[in-house]
Amino acid sequence: MKLPRLLLFAVFLAGLSLRAADLQIYAAASLSDALKEIAQAYEPASGDKLVFNLAASSALALQIKNGAPADVFFSADEAKMNDLAKAGLLADDTRRSLLSNTLVIVTHAERGAAVTRPDDLVLTAVGRIALAEPQTVPAGIYAKQWLQKIGLWNKVIDKVVPTENVRACLAAVEAGNADAGIVYKTDALISKRVKIALEISAADPAAPKISYPLAVLKDARHATGARKFTAYLASPAARDVFVKYGFLPAP
Repeated sequence: MKLPRLLLFAVFLAGLSLRAADLQIYAAASLSDALKEIAQAYEPASGDKLVFNLAASSALALQIKNGAPADVFFSADEAKMNDLAKAGLLADDTRRSLLSNTLVIVTHAERGAAVTRPDDLVLTAVGRIALAEPQTVPAGIYAKQWLQKIGLWNKVIDKVVPTENVRACLAAVEAGNADAGIVYKTDALISKRVKIALEISAADPAAPKISYPLAVLKDARHATGARKFTAYLASPAARDVFVKYGFLPAP
């Protein structure tokens, strides 16, 4: 006996739902815009849905250590990935360093302080400097390392306003709550309310070596889908999107 068309269609949809997966992607806040654009192409092609948890890498790593159901972790530094590796939480042979970035000093686009060289951060015109939390958040750690290497950290430490993550740092400068901020170039490029006052070239000996590693989690609920997605992130199509947003290849 032939099954009714409606029943056949229901069986077909059920088969799709069995194959599709809701992948939990824990990724650094600085990757937000690029990953959301990548998802627009990846989801219809793969059938999988990408559920993003976008925050500071330090916060994400802590969540994963505490049992959060992540399938993929995409960190803004190697240290947070190292912590998960030491805890035995990464799937074998899935870790790779994919991207890099550069730091920039930003000021408000219309009424920002005049900053043309690093030493200008010491001037009284720069009363508050926003940084992602410099003790735990990669963007803040990178910024602190740079300021230490050029001998300015102790001179500006009393001006530092720590924020939850790099996007919150950017928002502080946009709102005028900080006279300057140090963020990734990729974050500065998406905002019309700040201007890049100074770029810290990757070729500068004092510049931090910024690396974005990603890996599949050992206890991923959707390991196959997670491996396919991380492979796609290394593809030419995904690379073009990352370049569009200002990311660099991994060093």
